[in-house]
Amino acid sequence: MKSYSLPELVRASALPVDTIRYYQSLGLLDGPRHRSRTAVYSDSHLKRLRLIRSMSARGLPLKVVKTLISSTKKDVVDRALVAAVKEKAGEARYTSAQFADLLGIPKGLLDLVDSSELREAVAGETGDNLYSDVDLEAARGVMRLLEYGLPITRLLEVAVKHHRATGQTVDEAIDLFNAYVRGRQRDGDSVEAVADAFREMLPIVVSLVAQHFHRLLVGRALARIKQSGDKKAFRVAQRTAGEVRLRLAQR
Repeated sequence: MKSYSLPELVRASALPVDTIRYYQSLGLLDGPRHRSRTAVYSDSHLKRLRLIRSMSARGLPLKVVKTLISSTKKDVVDRALVAAVKEKAGEARYTSAQFADLLGIPKGLLDLVDSSELREAVAGETGDNLYSDVDLEAARGVMRLLEYGLPITRLLEVAVKHHRATGQTVDEAIDLFNAYVRGRQRDGDSVEAVADAFREMLPIVVSLVAQHFHRLLVGRALARIKQSGDKKAFRVAQRTAGEVRLRLAQR
């Protein structure tokens, strides 16, 4: 088996040192062996780096990449699941500079968001973040919120709190899928069975989460307005909430 020093692995993988070490810190890549004080990598490290780069280039967040490559299931099943995840993730194709230009904002503002832990990064071959059309649509929604006068620092604070609170739930949901859907795939099953299950389950889960958040947000907002004693404002808020609920139901 061929061995590589870190500089040799950098050249062979076409990935910078910082990216390789970042993948190691995330648990995507095993650490090297050591000969005296020299780090030694193998062909398996190079193959793993190329696999990570390929998946990332297809628009998969690193958390999803880690879930897929850590599986002991057959590669053909994983390829089907990767394709299904890619369909939902959207193709990442915009660099940070291009993304900022499309939004009409300074790149420094985008860097602020990326550094706030909200970004589940999709890394390109150079290790830089990439963005998809789905990201672009979401970011334009954020720009609309800012137009209403919400301060970006406070909006980020709330978003980060939500991100932290839901992160564990998301991980547990992935564990459930792996254990009870992906983990029970048998040799005789169609290789598309797991991917089909993902395609069907994802919109159901997203709809359930969105509906719960909507009901919680509207319910508590109405309760606060009612407590304020402003009956006129409460009646307007009730009517508006009903109109929004109807629009959501019609989608």
